[in-house]
Amino acid sequence: MGIWDKLFGELVDVIEWTDDTQHTLVYRFPRYGNEIKNGAMLTVREGQVAILVNEGEVADVFTPGLYELSTANIPILSSLQGWKHGFESPFKAEVYFFNTTVFTDMKWGLRNPLILRDPEFGVIRTRAFGSYAFKIKDPGVMLKEIVGTDGHFVLEEIIGQLKNLVVTGFAKVISEAKVPILDLVASYDDLGQFLTVNLQPMFEAYGLSLETLLVENVSVPEAVEKALDERASAVAVGDLNRFTRYQQAQSMRDAANNQSTAGSGMAMGMGFGMAQSFGQALGRGDGTDPLAPPPVPPKTEVVKHYYAVVDGERVGPINLAAVKELIEKQNVVAETLMWTAGLPEWVAADTINEVEALLANQPPAMP
Repeated sequence: MGIWDKLFGELVDVIEWTDDTQHTLVYRFPRYGNEIKNGAMLTVREGQVAILVNEGEVADVFTPGLYELSTANIPILSSLQGWKHGFESPFKAEVYFFNTTVFTDMKWGLRNPLILRDPEFGVIRTRAFGSYAFKIKDPGVMLKEIVGTDGHFVLEEIIGQLKNLVVTGFAKVISEAKVPILDLVASYDDLGQFLTVNLQPMFEAYGLSLETLLVENVSVPEAVEKALDERASAVAVGDLNRFTRYQQAQSMRDAANNQSTAGSGMAMGMGFGMAQSFGQALGRGDGTDPLAPPPVPPKTEVVKHYYAVVDGERVGPINLAAVKELIEKQNVVAETLMWTAGLPEWVAADTINEVEALLANQPPAMP
């Protein structure tokens, strides 16, 4: 640069940065020889942070506002007289502007299938993709770790590394968490929040903050997808009876509101026909699940039969009610020989529990 470029740089006393590219992260304000006039005004807008680097070290961090800079640089007059330095000031200062707005819709995805050991399906392969958003959290760390002396640091210079962080972190977290694949597919929101918390330290190492991480899709093998579809179908059929009854009620209401008698009869007939068809296909409409097994048949009571020796003759087989009648007629008493299934031989009537109970309930003989 010539002497006029040098003088023009000295006369500029307003330091600011406006950017409409939406992809610049860091911008170094251009000054001739990095010289800043003593008393220059620094304007930091919302969504920006400025860092003053003096003699190679971070001197100060400026948040949004208007500042007057008092640097170690010599003023214009001294600079013009500094022929021994060849118009080069011995005091250097640089101003870096950092874009602190949130960078959204950053895409990520697994290049190769991730192999997981699932407790239900065994070893399976899965893919996933989504998006994330980040912002600059610590400009000082980012300046030291990534930017360095880059005067125009754009998104394309770091987007690949950030994507690798997300993909690697996703594979590591999911593998170590051992979450069933069905739970991953069922709740993308919870999975995104879980990953955001666990991947945050990786971004902080670069002075960045992972704001959100969205999981848009987790694809699984065809066999796993079929199992998910079958489970969803079972849930849907469980509510089919309720939907059918609602449709029947709607049809009958429409038929009642119809002004035409013939039309009303036809509509009502169709409604009842539909109700009958659905009733035959789905049950009586009493809320039973058509996929449920039939009810357990009632337990059939086994009738026990008895034999008794009455007046030297065998009477039987008779049920317990007939035995009671014989007891009431005094044809069967405590010493009467009786037999029923399970007894090895004829025994006295009062040794059979159920007969003994009937004998005990009989009144004594009349005086």
